[in-house]
Amino acid sequence: MSLATLKGALAPIHLWAPVHDIESVAIDQLKRVAALPWVFHHVAAMPDVHFGKGATVGSVIAMKDAVAPAAVGVDPGCGMAALRTSLLASDLPDGLLTLRRAIERDIPVGFNQHSSALPAARGLASLWDAFGDLAREVQDLQAKAMAQCGTLGGGNHFIELCLDEEDRVWIMLHSGSRNVGKVLAEVHINKARKLAHNQDLPDKDLAVFLGGTPQMDAYLHDLGWAQDYAAANRMMMLGLLKNVLVRAFGEIQFEAPILCHHNYVARERHFGEEVLVTRKGAIHAGAGEMGIIPGSMGAKSFIVRGLGNPESFCSASHGAGRRMSRGEAKRRFSMEDLEIQTSGVECRKDQGVLDEIPGAYKDIDAVMANQVDLVEPIHTLKQVLCVKG
Repeated sequence: MSLATLKGALAPIHLWAPVHDIESVAIDQLKRVAALPWVFHHVAAMPDVHFGKGATVGSVIAMKDAVAPAAVGVDPGCGMAALRTSLLASDLPDGLLTLRRAIERDIPVGFNQHSSALPAARGLASLWDAFGDLAREVQDLQAKAMAQCGTLGGGNHFIELCLDEEDRVWIMLHSGSRNVGKVLAEVHINKARKLAHNQDLPDKDLAVFLGGTPQMDAYLHDLGWAQDYAAANRMMMLGLLKNVLVRAFGEIQFEAPILCHHNYVARERHFGEEVLVTRKGAIHAGAGEMGIIPGSMGAKSFIVRGLGNPESFCSASHGAGRRMSRGEAKRRFSMEDLEIQTSGVECRKDQGVLDEIPGAYKDIDAVMANQVDLVEPIHTLKQVLCVKG
């Protein structure tokens, strides 16, 4: 059950984090979300909850016949992929710099993209056939979207090699829907803000689309496409990563991947009603469902099995969650701190990733301790190599 329930809003807010660990601006934001008349039953705040644009990161919001695009965010379909390999820690060389460089050579990071669409990307006919039906504002982005399919992006996105409790090597990656997803999200957020029924909202970033309207239909159509694109992007990168490892180590066995979105909308049934559930920084954790909860670039991560807790709308955290802004992290920490906190991990250790320092994130062990009723840890992973954009 949740640790606490916030009162004073139209709908209750169930928290899986101690109130004193949540920024006051995030608490205020959750209350504004809960005050929306379309919110169903309650708002669920995950253990990694923190302030975000419009809606709080780490929030799960169910609505009846309405959806707030800001409750998904500007990276729709962002999520995780992980798979176990037949490699053991003893198979890895003492130094992993060459392997990191090989990954960075094959998978563009940051704002970079492939020089042209990869053959596997061009083969995604269903994606590209549907492109012409997306919002007109993205119609000149198809070539870019195709070239960015199979690329990492920047920010908190990453590619890692990890070791589990049996010293088995795992691939894990975190990525989203790249530039085309961002543009689609911003287009629809701006359209929602202008609708008449949203004009009296205290926070225009929480503007909603209403069921049965062309605006809602257009948003859900474009969002579904972005979620499919993000999933395809992750599968493309998994293929590229496999190729890197095979070139480096020879024949390797790869298990089936575990895949999960954590910025998305889904039609689900909860408390006897059909609702639209938005998860912004949260994974679906249905009973028996496998998921991925990463820490920061110097902390452990977890492969989990969902417990299907109805109070969280069958959800769990999407990671450790930030405990400070990127600007504050750059002011508070030094390059020496970054070196110390990423000791033993082959990764960039420069000013460009200082805002991703482990100290900028919440303690992943505390996050996991606060959701023992949401997920069961199956594997504990510790990264030995991390690629950041």
